[in-house]
Parts: sequence; structure tokens; C-alpha cells
Amino acid sequence: MKLYKVGDSIKGAVVLTNKIERVFVIGLDGAGNFIKDTNTPNIHQLLKKGVLTYSGQASYPTISAECWGSILHGVVPEKHGLNNDLIAAEIYPEYSPYPSFFKVIKDAWPDCKLAAFSEWEPINYGIIEQSTLHQAVSKPDEELVHAAAAYIRENPDLKAMFVQIDTPDAAGHQYGYGTKAYLDSITKTDGFVGVIIEAIKDAGLLDSSLIITTSDHGGGGDHHYSHGSDHPQDMTIFWGCHGPEINPKSQLEEGFKNMNTAAIVLHALGLAIPEQYDAKIPDGLFLE
Repeated sequence: MKLYKVGDSIKGAVVLTNKIERVFVIGLDGAGNFIKDTNTPNIHQLLKKGVLTYSGQASYPTISAECWGSILHGVVPEKHGLNNDLIAAEIYPEYSPYPSFFKVIKDAWPDCKLAAFSEWEPINYGIIEQSTLHQAVSKPDEELVHAAAAYIRENPDLKAMFVQIDTPDAAGHQYGYGTKAYLDSITKTDGFVGVIIEAIKDAGLLDSSLIITTSDHGGGGDHHYSHGSDHPQDMTIFWGCHGPEINPKSQLEEGFKNMNTAAIVLHALGLAIPEQYDAKIPDGLFLE
């Protein structure tokens, strides 16, 4: 049984009071938990009134398709079966046993606006079901975030948006994860996040939105210029959120999985979490 927001006239639905009207998920590809080691004022300013952990865990193997697939679909990679080659070559099936949170939202509100802005284009078609998206954009990061900001200002009635920023991962592969150049790239990425947050504020949406920001994986564990292993430096990520109904005093358990993002998005919008999801709602994250 699906759960819907107050005001929805959907026969047979269970109606819940819900102050969260939309969700933004902002992903920093390859950033791990390195935001703790460099200047990221926009992210930290947002999350100081929310919830933040530096000890979250990525899915394994710590490769982008596997990890974004788990974040968006709420199941471990062994179930969603995605990898970098597959998502580049094939469109994600419309009726997978493991729907993305976008698909669950679209099934609940067929007319709602959902958007994905990903520098790495295969996310938009190889991981997210095509029928769900009102807007799907792929551009270099600096252009991407301004396009996302424009979309927010022009579509304040959107229900959910995903943004993937690739700058940290590109810098890790080029310069080495944890190097000064890599850390500088995360600070630069924080500026991109600031562009999106400013648009949310300008559209008057901050007080009624859940904003989640996280990374898919880290890097530099087994190999200075790469990732994919179960080394703690590859596996450990930051995860944070800000919004109404979030308990700022909650403490996420050690080893919190970024895969839980999918369940948290759906719960925030008042929707039932698919039984097949491995993603869970952390105890105490939402106010009673």
C-alpha cells in the first residue's frame, strides 16, 4: 500500500501529514568523506542545522555505477546488477523488480516533475527509468549546476531532483585521491553545491525541502589514483541531510549505508518503501 501526502485525493491511500514537499539529492562523485579535510562552507553551513556523518559506507564494489545504482534503487549491487559498461550501453528497464525512488514517486504522482542533472550522462538513462524524468540534463559540472539552478527557479513545483557532480572523482583519477589538487577540487565542488542551494532559497523552497548530500564512494585505498576496493578509504563516505521533520540531534550509526538514501527519500515524501529494498530508515532520523 502506498502512502501519500495530505491533500492528495487518491482512492484508498493512507493520508499522512508531511511538511516535506520535495527532495533534492546532491551527489559528489568520488568525494568519499574528504569534505572533512578541506574547506566546504556551503555544505557545512547547510548541514550544521541538519545531520552529518563522516563514517557512512558505500556499496561494494566501490565503482560509480554500482554505488549510484544502490543509492537510487535502494538495493545492493548484486540485485540491481548495474556496472559502468552496462549503463553506458543500455537503457534501464521500466519494470525492474528494483525500481528507483524516481519510479516509485512517479507511480504515486504521475504528473509530478522529476529531474536528473548528471555530468556522467549514463546515470540519466542507464540507472534512472526514462519514463520518470521531466528533465534529464548532462553537461560539464560548471554548466550543469547553473542549468540545475535555472530549472529549480523555473519549476518550483518539482517533486524530486538528483544532481551528480563529477569534479572530485575526475581530480582523484588525475592527481590522486587525498592530494592537495584533489582536495581543492572538493572545495570547488562545494561552490557548485552553493549555486544549487542558492537557487533553492531563491525559489522559496528551503523550508519545505529535504536536501540530501553525499558521495557514491571514496578513493585512493588500494590504488592512489583509483577506487573499487573494500579498503576503508574507498568505502567510507560522508552523508548529510537538512530539512523539516529531520531530527538534528539524531546520530547516524557507524557504518550507515548511503544506499539508505532511496528509502529516506520515499519516507520523506510520505511514500511506502518497496518491500524488496535493502535500504532502511535510520532510527531517530525523522522527528516523531
